[in-house]
Amino acid sequence: MTPQPNPEAGAAVKAADRAHVFHSWSAQELIDPLAVAGAEGSYFWDYDGRRYLDFTSGLVFTNIGYQHPKVVAAIQEQAARMTTFAPAFAVEARSEAARLIAERTPGDLDKIFFTNGGADAVEHALRMARLHTGRPKVLSAYRSYHGGTQQAINVTGDPRRWASDSGTAGVVHFWAPFLYRSRFYAETEEQECARALEHLETTIAFEGPSTVAAIVLETIPGTAGIMLPPPGYLAGVRELCDKYGIVFVLDEVMAGFGRTGEWFAAGLYDVVPDLMTFAKGVNSGYVPLGGVAVCGAIAETFGKRPYPGGLTYSGHPLACAAAVATIGVMAQEGVVENAATLGASVVGPGLRELAERHPCVGEVRGVGMFWALELVRDRETREPLVPYNAAGEANAPMAAFAAAAKEAGVWPFVNMNRTHVVPPCNASEAELKEGLAALDSALSVADGYVR
Repeated sequence: MTPQPNPEAGAAVKAADRAHVFHSWSAQELIDPLAVAGAEGSYFWDYDGRRYLDFTSGLVFTNIGYQHPKVVAAIQEQAARMTTFAPAFAVEARSEAARLIAERTPGDLDKIFFTNGGADAVEHALRMARLHTGRPKVLSAYRSYHGGTQQAINVTGDPRRWASDSGTAGVVHFWAPFLYRSRFYAETEEQECARALEHLETTIAFEGPSTVAAIVLETIPGTAGIMLPPPGYLAGVRELCDKYGIVFVLDEVMAGFGRTGEWFAAGLYDVVPDLMTFAKGVNSGYVPLGGVAVCGAIAETFGKRPYPGGLTYSGHPLACAAAVATIGVMAQEGVVENAATLGASVVGPGLRELAERHPCVGEVRGVGMFWALELVRDRETREPLVPYNAAGEANAPMAAFAAAAKEAGVWPFVNMNRTHVVPPCNASEAELKEGLAALDSALSVADGYVR
């Protein structure tokens, strides 16, 4: 679709937004949201007719891009047939979505509890774990994000937790492996893995194994920087959970449904959790949907004992119809395979070429359509381009980089001193090369801050 400029309409949209919309994670008077006129495939555009290649996939959820005609048609057909129905009933779209998801989850994660999104999926996963074990504590990693609701934000390990952390949520944080900024003085992945597992087991021991209900980890941390766990780490966590009777929860809200070139990132590591959360890519965000995939043992806990939780819109028919269509599209069009192939042949090599040319790039890491560039002021010392949790003038280098990327025609996902490269999983080779060229231009601006 060719964008048609309509600045008057854009001004009206912007005025209504500024008058009435309260935006998340923002100081309301300091933001200037772009008024978006439309989107299709890997692109969106504003009311001035300016088009952007979306290297954020919305918020890492449009895994099949915007406005896929088969998913739009499925939503329309479901709306004409049954727009909504209460969650206590068996509904075709809900049953079929659960079946298709269960077919793709690892191990015996065959029961699906539907939620409205990723944060409430985490909430319910941790509630299930506590009720299943009868234990109060949850262990989660620093450098993580699990959602904005009360329990989910408390297990989160980044600064967004601080304002809501009362210290009473029963959460203990620990360091997960990240060799580039190792907390364990490691020099190799093997050392990082072994020392991170030793640290985790020590944390369990000093917290009291009989008090720990669950360990929750993002299979591959997303917002915090797409840090792939070293070989053996997730298997080691699985062993620790088995040893101490702890429920292992993997958060696949961002990494799931093709993002890593696998249906779920757990497949990259041959590990099976007890509970797995999902959302975002399950239906590319076309209608809000999330859920928890539940193993047999935990499902059995609630076989004759009521599970004390639910949502009015659990398994909403429109959302589930969108999920059925999205999974169908991904299977029929080879979207997961496309993410794996072009991630390995185009995105990865392209980002590594950028790193060779730009001294501001400290590290390239990722898999599939799930990548990050670590931006630094000094490669030798690994000093970050901006300080941890920088804001205002301290964040100027990242703001300048982001503005340059947008000017070059690509919409970036920036967080602290990193830029994420997370295009739709069905992006074409030409689109990916276009985005890499725009990043090349923007990184030249970041180079100006290198010492």
